[in-house]
Amino acid sequence: MVLLAACVAAIAATGVRFAGYGLPGWLDATFDPRFQAQQGRFPVLLDWLPHLGQLKAVTAMTFALLLACAITRRWRGAVLTALAVPLAIGMTDYVLKPTVGEAIGAAFPSGHATSSFALAASFAVLLANPPSRVPAGLRLLLVLLAVLMATAVAAAMVAIGAHTFSDAVGGAAVGIGVVLACALTLDALGSLLRPEPAALPPPAARPAAERPAGSQVQLQPPTRS
Repeated sequence: MVLLAACVAAIAATGVRFAGYGLPGWLDATFDPRFQAQQGRFPVLLDWLPHLGQLKAVTAMTFALLLACAITRRWRGAVLTALAVPLAIGMTDYVLKPTVGEAIGAAFPSGHATSSFALAASFAVLLANPPSRVPAGLRLLLVLLAVLMATAVAAAMVAIGAHTFSDAVGGAAVGIGVVLACALTLDALGSLLRPEPAALPPPAARPAAERPAGSQVQLQPPTRS
């Protein structure tokens, strides 16, 4: 819940305060030149990374996560992935860009950052409770690699001048925030729909074979008159 609130705050801060009606905010003025200075050092990498945030690549990776959920019979994880990633992309492309982005005269938020971080966040949520005994160290490593890849895609968009730093931060916040909101909603619905276990009768009212050990009814010896 705290992380979700932080994502909402990041969207508001980068979209309202720092993007600033077409004028670069202090974040963009500070970080954009540093990213763009790397364009000549890694031309091949910067040409390849943006493709990972395009619709075809995102769709393929989303289906890969859905397939993994189906194989491991993690149906709630499949529902989360199928809902959260398209919702995050739709939130950016059809809600925030036509409203906030046009109002401030910027391509806010970054669609590449949104889709990349939505995939990384979905992957992290799925690995938080794996179906099999996956070592915690391996899970942490896989999550870090996913976040690193998403960060690289967002940074590449800034380096090639397609987005500003605040666009990338806002897109990352949208992707993570939508996934967390969907995960919390699914957990709440699962708790509401899960039937409560029937209360067991007291040991004295159950047959002797169903009583737990040590709960046999003690018979009092007859009193002498």
